[in-house]
Amino acid sequence: MAKQKSPETGLVKKETTMIVALVALVVGFLGGIFYSAMQSSPSGPVQTTSGPPQQQQQQPGFSSDQAKRILALEQEVALNPTNVNAWIQLGNIYFDTNSFEKAIRAYEKSLELSPNNANVLTDLGVMYRRTGQPQKALDAFDRAMTIAPGHEQSRFNKGIVLRYDLNDREGAIKAWEELLKINPNAMAPNGIPLTEAIKTL
Repeated sequence: MAKQKSPETGLVKKETTMIVALVALVVGFLGGIFYSAMQSSPSGPVQTTSGPPQQQQQQPGFSSDQAKRILALEQEVALNPTNVNAWIQLGNIYFDTNSFEKAIRAYEKSLELSPNNANVLTDLGVMYRRTGQPQKALDAFDRAMTIAPGHEQSRFNKGIVLRYDLNDREGAIKAWEELLKINPNAMAPNGIPLTEAIKTL
């Protein structure tokens, strides 16, 4: 998700990035059904869904400001390829502009340099999911949870992928029940308790 995204995520994405991470998840995961609320919530609550996601085409679209930012970041990583933060920011802006493959490359590069960033791993998982790679998405979410066991967004996202990409309802319920052990009051952006959302899976 760009600004300085999560993951993606204090929760999902770095501070503001959280927003995008979820937004992207939403858009990609549930065709806009559940991540709309994310855009106004940087540390956003877990999201819920009422149905399978709709596949969306990758449609990069840059504003002039985004194009300038991308150019500046690409120049920065070319000159300073070990600048982890620049790689993350580049991944975030590609995330925000639906340049999924480029976001993946930037996030992977940042993780080569700094492998224990749960927010970046969560954002990377979202991008894998958006490019039709659900198993890689799960692997990224699992890595995020290993690094940060209390990482709520990675756990929520795992449930989404299990249910709507792999048709594993029981696995999705288990993932969300694990999330509820961490935060019994977890809520979806629309205010529905996660306990209720589980019943719709």
